Amino acid sequence: MTATSDSSNEPLFRKVDEHEIHRGYMVRLTDSTFEGPDGNQFHRDVVHTPNAVGIVPVDRGADGRWEVVLVGQYRAPLERDVIEIPAGICDVDGEATEATAQRELREEAGFLARVIKPLVDYHPAPGFTTHRTAVMLGVGLDPVDRAADGVEEEHMTIRRIALDDAIALVHDGTITDGKTVVGLLLARAQLQD
Repeated sequence: MTATSDSSNEPLFRKVDEHEIHRGYMVRLTDSTFEGPDGNQFHRDVVHTPNAVGIVPVDRGADGRWEVVLVGQYRAPLERDVIEIPAGICDVDGEATEATAQRELREEAGFLARVIKPLVDYHPAPGFTTHRTAVMLGVGLDPVDRAADGVEEEHMTIRRIALDDAIALVHDGTITDGKTVVGLLLARAQLQD
């Protein structure tokens, strides 16, 4: 995608070259060369990753209030557990976003949602990565057998708490994961009490 000026379809910036520096399990790092409107070239490190899908799984609790299912998962880069919504990468060719959300909800939390609808697609760090995350809302939860995939998922914790209590954990800095912050706030704005 190239940036264009407001008055024409002439590109302001364009990529002119890309050199792969590293290719790993999920990450490909390139030294990418771009040309600006003045014709000068510049380099940027660009991290290419698979896109991801997260789901905010909610249901009514015994008291009639909205509850959300969150998972605690070890995140190696941070060297600690992080509280998150169920989520995962888009690693099944041709799989629809809703199907990925259901698959991750089942694998990580042991639920399927009766209704799934999109909340947002966003780029969490467009300054250095191509990554895009879709966040879905899953309403009405049916328990199913978990299908943990990987060592982190095998050891994750599952908690069901009041949605408003989860929002408070965002505000006090306990929940810091971007997709979870975005998902919880958007879900709360959409759900009627």
